[in-house]
Amino acid sequence: MENFNPFSLKEKNILITGASDGIGKAMAISCSKMGATIILTARNKKRLEETRSMLKGVGHQMFIADLTSQEDIDNLVDQLPPLDGIVHNAGVGSRVLCKLITNKDLDYVFNPNVKAPILLQKAILDKKKINKGASIVFLASRAAKSPGFGNAIYSASKGAIISYANCLGLELAPRKIRVNCICPAMVWTKLIIQEGIEKEDLEEAQEKYPLKRYGNPEDIANLAIYLLSGASSWMTGSCIDITGGAKEL
Repeated sequence: MENFNPFSLKEKNILITGASDGIGKAMAISCSKMGATIILTARNKKRLEETRSMLKGVGHQMFIADLTSQEDIDNLVDQLPPLDGIVHNAGVGSRVLCKLITNKDLDYVFNPNVKAPILLQKAILDKKKINKGASIVFLASRAAKSPGFGNAIYSASKGAIISYANCLGLELAPRKIRVNCICPAMVWTKLIIQEGIEKEDLEEAQEKYPLKRYGNPEDIANLAIYLLSGASSWMTGSCIDITGGAKEL
């Protein structure tokens, strides 16, 4: 008799956006180890191929797409198999003081962080590419509830996607499709290092977290496995903090 595993993702097709690096890459690898067939998408072909080479199992697919392009969204969705899970992970960071914000700054963050996942999700629903009982996961952030200097646009984008996800969850509940958000605190990815903060300063700052470290991408991937699996079948409309015990960023 097969061992009971409520976290199994066998026979599930899971789309992961922004899968070429960081949290998205870790999610793709971890979910493949749990038996899922992964559909990867990102803009960088070389890095996406590297992710695909690290997946366990067979049948995985990858699509190069810029999700801020409606044409790329439509081309991607047309090629998708029916999905049992979606992780809207792709996004960008930003550090601009409120008094310096421009239209260009707003578009840079809101187009990939808010408009792209909303329009991608719309296309998936329009073209009936999601199965009854599926699970949708959005990568949000603790930044939505924890203000920081220069973080206004990014924080606002994550607050917007949380609000959208809550409404989406209500609308899809009759089809038993679950919608949840993950809100990490600081995680060791290129995103935080590229924001111009010295690595030594980050290493010192993480000591203030109760668990004495920032998160690793794999920490977030493990939570995603739970949300994508049948283990969370009575969970929708939730926004889960994963912070190493930190209350502020």
